[in-house]
Amino acid sequence: MGTTNSVDPGRRDDVNHGYISAKDLFLKRLKRIEGQSRGLQRMVEEEKYCIDILTQISAMTKALQAVAMGLLEDHLSHCVVDAAVTGGPESDAKIREAADAIRRLVNS
Repeated sequence: MGTTNSVDPGRRDDVNHGYISAKDLFLKRLKRIEGQSRGLQRMVEEEKYCIDILTQISAMTKALQAVAMGLLEDHLSHCVVDAAVTGGPESDAKIREAADAIRRLVNS
């Protein structure tokens, strides 16, 4: 059996996750966000206009939300669907886990 995650002992780390087929796309987006973050730091260092900085923060926030939604969609269509087909306690746990993730995203 696979290794378990220390944060969630029931979650296996050796399982292919749904996003794996789009891993390169997610990494590309995250690297772009990393660049935006460096740009924001530079803007503050250079004392750029507040509204320009806020505009860039908004763009970065939207980019992070897009990554989060993509991961959530993949999680629902793979992990949750697979668990629902299997049924039982794993299904209930995956649905609860997804609902908690959605709650965190909505509240952020």
